[in-house]
Amino acid sequence: MKKKLCINLLILTALVCFATALTGYVRRAAEIANLLVEEDAMELLRQQEVPAEKYESFGDYGEDSEYSRLSYLLGYLLTGEAGARELDSYLGLLYQYYPQEVRQLEEYEEAIWGDLEYFPVPLPRQGSSLAVSYDNSWMSERSFGGKRGHEGTDLMASLNERGRYPVVSMTDGVVEKVGWLKLGGYRIGIRSPSGGYFYYAHLYDYAREFQEGEEVKAGELLGFMGDSGYGEQEGTIGQFAVHLHVGIYVEGNQGEEVSVNPYWVLKWLEKRRLRYGYG
Repeated sequence: MKKKLCINLLILTALVCFATALTGYVRRAAEIANLLVEEDAMELLRQQEVPAEKYESFGDYGEDSEYSRLSYLLGYLLTGEAGARELDSYLGLLYQYYPQEVRQLEEYEEAIWGDLEYFPVPLPRQGSSLAVSYDNSWMSERSFGGKRGHEGTDLMASLNERGRYPVVSMTDGVVEKVGWLKLGGYRIGIRSPSGGYFYYAHLYDYAREFQEGEEVKAGELLGFMGDSGYGEQEGTIGQFAVHLHVGIYVEGNQGEEVSVNPYWVLKWLEKRRLRYGYG
């Protein structure tokens, strides 16, 4: 009798724990869903703060799951949870009750991450001391042309010499914009197949005469790092150190281009660098 009573108590305790956990998941999923509905969804995802090793692990999760790496990334950005079991629970509830909102957010993630292939500055030849460095400077204050946020990440050259460092396309895509801008100097913008806009600015020169509408391939040479820009007159140089400004944009709810933080994308791409014979 006592043994049976103990077993029943254990079962009851397990059921209570399960119900409590399930209630917690449901409550948390509802909170997230309400946030998706009430706030601009783009604002939730603009930071894209995910360490490279976590993003890699989401690919492993996706091998034995109905959800993709980008689904897990979305779940992580919304909840802060990194475990497969916890993310599966949240994603299941969100897909069940808010499929349209979740799929829209996944489209944004696809535009940012889906076509990435290479880090934009290749490695130099073996033994070269040339390098690039960068910080998480997205939305830091800038003043040229009026007070504004810095919509990108600056890859700084260890050797302050124009035309030394090659710049390659991170993705396949189509040239959408090319030529001079007051802020960006000589720049080129590539629209990837999934809809992301990848912007490379302050170039010293182009690899060739690119035309708007022509296709480029991931890893294709676009030009060389420089210090062009910050001037009304085309060809203005010398206003800052040699570097590459990388910007990533996606289309917002109203058709506008919305900046997202390239820093975490670049950190993940560091292990995906071509090697060129410069240096």
